[in-house]
Amino acid sequence: MKDIVFCSNNCFVLYSAAVQAKNSENKESVPILPQSPMKERPPKAFHQYSNNISTLDVHCLPQLQEKVSPPSSPPIMFPPAFEAAKVEAKPDELKVTVKLKPRLKAIHSSLEDCRPPSKKWKGMKWKKWSIQIVIPKGSFKPPCEEEIDEFLKKLGTTLKPDPVPKDYRKCCFCHEEGDGLTDGPARLLNLDLDLWVHLNCALWSTEVYETQAGALINVELALRRGLQMKCMFCHKMGATSGCHRLRCTNIYHFTCAIKAQCMFFKDKTMLCPMHKPKGTHEQELSYFAVFRRVYVQRDEVRQIASIVQRGERDHTFRVGSLIFHAVGQLLPQQMQAFHSSKALFPVGYEASRLYWSMRYANRRCRYLCSIEEKDGLPLFVIKVVEQGHEDLVLTDTTPK
Repeated sequence: MKDIVFCSNNCFVLYSAAVQAKNSENKESVPILPQSPMKERPPKAFHQYSNNISTLDVHCLPQLQEKVSPPSSPPIMFPPAFEAAKVEAKPDELKVTVKLKPRLKAIHSSLEDCRPPSKKWKGMKWKKWSIQIVIPKGSFKPPCEEEIDEFLKKLGTTLKPDPVPKDYRKCCFCHEEGDGLTDGPARLLNLDLDLWVHLNCALWSTEVYETQAGALINVELALRRGLQMKCMFCHKMGATSGCHRLRCTNIYHFTCAIKAQCMFFKDKTMLCPMHKPKGTHEQELSYFAVFRRVYVQRDEVRQIASIVQRGERDHTFRVGSLIFHAVGQLLPQQMQAFHSSKALFPVGYEASRLYWSMRYANRRCRYLCSIEEKDGLPLFVIKVVEQGHEDLVLTDTTPK
């Protein structure tokens, strides 16, 4: 018997005619393929070719229903997952019914497959918590500082320091109490005993000018004239800032001039709203803060003399660190012993001074100085008052 070569799926296999006859008789045996089918090649006359068809009958594969396949096999189409599950299930043997429903929501990402399905409770569904802020119609008035203080005081959750004592000092020009705003009337300056003026109220008066050392001249003269002038804005006396326009009689307090929108210039002149130029001006001054040293020029000797002449008084006079309490008195029989060529030593004189401590190099303490009488001669007493120590009293017959 001669060998025959079959070609199936572009693979050459060498079979023997005897092996083929044996396979037809006993189909249970499977032929063993030779290791090298290309060693012996028969002549071309004995070669037979077939496309995609093999006469080999293999019994190991499952037997399927015979179907007539078309000459050209179409591409294989796989059924959906839920249809394949129906085919594989055997309801007769397992008696289990599996119902698979397609998803209603489209899958946008692969991460959603790992998430567990949302729970649905009986008669309830998950809801999102949302906040709705309702603003009442109409104007809302925020609470003032006094109302907030009262509310915090009721709660008792805060500790507040003692309230600062109210400043009752009043400006002689604008009649407002206490220090003003830095970009406004500014701080109060002492004019005389218990007389105070705001820095800018005095500086912007027509008669007042400032020296290079910072002294304000003619403040008293401006105050006398202001007692007879009425402000165009508030109609009160004490106005001293007049319009620089010729023949204009409009005059204001400094604070009232700002409220009336007068225009101030860097050369210390002012124009009222009727005569100021429209728009902005190069020399216009819009900031009134004064951080340099400024004081009112006054005659301190005459001021002290007026204090002594008043006798008993309710005011405190202070010059630098010296606080004057009482002037004392001298009787006719004491005149010879209680004076020198440079000073008088009245009995009952009292003053206090803040000066460097005798115990510590970097501290100050209070020294109470007084004059008493002993054996017809003056006795000078100094009482040292220092925190943390007992009062120390020093006496001598001379002020030195």
